[in-house]
Amino acid sequence: MKKIISFFIFILAFGFMNAQENFEVSTLRIGPYKIFMPKTEVEKIAGIKLKNPDGEKKNIVKYNGEAIQIDLFDNYVNEANPSVPSVVYMNTTSKKFRTKSGLGVGSTKDDLINAYRNYPSFSVRPDWDKNDKPVKDSGYFNLDDSQAGTQLSFKFVNNIVTEISVYLNEGC
Repeated sequence: MKKIISFFIFILAFGFMNAQENFEVSTLRIGPYKIFMPKTEVEKIAGIKLKNPDGEKKNIVKYNGEAIQIDLFDNYVNEANPSVPSVVYMNTTSKKFRTKSGLGVGSTKDDLINAYRNYPSFSVRPDWDKNDKPVKDSGYFNLDDSQAGTQLSFKFVNNIVTEISVYLNEGC
């Protein structure tokens, strides 16, 4: 009987450990990282020091073994903190990160359209090369969050999602 109870407790504890993992994607986050999250909070979660924002340097952090690119920019918070490096862009190619609808890398363009056809503001657009020519069989499916001022973007190649990005949408 003690072995059965010990086994049950082990399974329960293992289940809680897995339940604490956060692989959610939304218009504001990838996993535990959020748009506008201060650099110090990102460093605490990532366990590494990030490079200061300068537009050129890219920060790659790992979350449970999965890579996320995080770009920082100095944002105004208040008069006491007029310039705080914060997250403005995140990107991943990991298949583990998913929306609440279960969509992510490996999903199809049709999956996205079917799931978000009633979303208030979405768009599908082609990808462009360096010569301003459309790239065949490559594009983006974007969800605009006008309240947060952010965008969730799914890059697809041959109708399969290959990359997910979350970023500030500064408009035109």
